[in-house]
Amino acid sequence: MPRLKQKLADPSLRLSSVLCTIPSATVTQALAASGIDNVIIDLEHGAVDYGSAHAMIAATAGTECAPLVRVAQNETNQVKRVLDLGAEGIVFPMIRTADDARNAVASLKYAPEGTRGFGPFLAQSRWQTNLTDYPAQEQDQLVCCLLVETAEAVENIEEICAVPGIDVLIPAQFDLSTDLGVMGQFDHPIFQAALARVEAAGHAAGLPLGNVAMSRDHADTLFARGYRLIANFDILWLRQKAAEMNSWCEDQK
Repeated sequence: MPRLKQKLADPSLRLSSVLCTIPSATVTQALAASGIDNVIIDLEHGAVDYGSAHAMIAATAGTECAPLVRVAQNETNQVKRVLDLGAEGIVFPMIRTADDARNAVASLKYAPEGTRGFGPFLAQSRWQTNLTDYPAQEQDQLVCCLLVETAEAVENIEEICAVPGIDVLIPAQFDLSTDLGVMGQFDHPIFQAALARVEAAGHAAGLPLGNVAMSRDHADTLFARGYRLIANFDILWLRQKAAEMNSWCEDQK
């Protein structure tokens, strides 16, 4: 079956993702079985710990759903630990400069190309290798996803996009609008100008772009703008569906 890195490299494919903030292998397994292309297990926000992350990564086995992990910081030790749990890639927050991007790429690779320490004792089982074969079989399959969340990143976006080894770029609209001083105002000219610059740089560099889609119409709008990856949130889906069911009872309350 094709791995996520190969899917991202195919410009004809549109891809789906769910950001998992619920620390549950059961939820992750159901999402993976739905046919989505990847989950992003969130160690930056929410209640997921390393034990939960390991179980959630393992719950994707037997499907085409790639288990990515969003780390709390672009820091080599955090990256190493979740890759050793079996993650297929990393979502890096708060990338501000080309040096940040280069450090992110390097943390996915063993020496001499990178800075990752050796210890895939759990990852070898997730990917059905042995300890010594894991680097040769899995290193080149790992996905590097960068989040653009600050005004500084927008100012440096062309240099960031020029760094080799990036697989996908996501302008994170909530953090980016906040850093720009227009929190949640996604139609504001300041935000729209920043977003357009990120999109233009990503397209010029041939990088797949991802973003959050809250509806089918929203997804179609993103696809029309050249986005390849759409994402949503497990916790928001859960609350939305519960509220929808509750609305059926409102006349009796």
